[in-house]
Amino acid sequence: MGVLVVTGTGTEIGKTVVTAAVAALALDAGRRVAVLKPAQTGVEPGEPGDVDEVARLAGPLTRRELARYPEPLAPDTAARRCGMPPVGPQQIAAEAAQLAEDHDLVLVEGAGGLLVRYDEAGHTFADAIRAMADHGLPVDVVAVAPAGLGTLNSAALTAEALRHRGLPLLGTVVGSWPAHPDLASRCNLADLPAVTAAPLLGALPERCAAIGGSAFLGIARTALSPRLGGSFDPAAFTSRHAAPLPAPVG
Repeated sequence: MGVLVVTGTGTEIGKTVVTAAVAALALDAGRRVAVLKPAQTGVEPGEPGDVDEVARLAGPLTRRELARYPEPLAPDTAARRCGMPPVGPQQIAAEAAQLAEDHDLVLVEGAGGLLVRYDEAGHTFADAIRAMADHGLPVDVVAVAPAGLGTLNSAALTAEALRHRGLPLLGTVVGSWPAHPDLASRCNLADLPAVTAAPLLGALPERCAAIGGSAFLGIARTALSPRLGGSFDPAAFTSRHAAPLPAPVG
């Protein structure tokens, strides 16, 4: 796989769980896996961060964190407020390249969405992905999106921003699929591929991060598509949850 970047259409939508699910499948396949979090925000020194959560769910892997800021803000804002140096796109790309030298898969998880600022110069996570590609790394991008109402616009904007920069969108994963999906969630399964021009690559069940080990691996296998190492069938899943059209009036 090379480098797989996990971005999102917002915050608290399941990026870390998706990263862990991909990592779990890759580890089970015998691959050497590293996870890189360029900027961890909202976590104090000594507290477990996102890379630690990935390891808890997926198993032993290489963990890297380039910067940690205590306040839960965009990396640029968080760095300025605590007086710590920011993390720029070239630093992120260099670390990913170094990890790629002795790992089969490097997972890079962003903070928030694609255009979140990382430094005072206005560099975003998209610029870091562009820098990785410019380093010659084989980069794919997965966008994590919520299931319900409002996700189509943010997913479409994410896909458009990637295309504008000449970056590939491998596909979209629903980060938390509800046990009782509403009408918007059910319709979005078919609409997400249409608005992003990229396939649906999975849907992780809500609260699946409450477990780990073999149980989580089993969930990852059924919830992610073969492109990500699983057995998820997007057509079958979409058909199973499809919302029937209302009966015609008259």
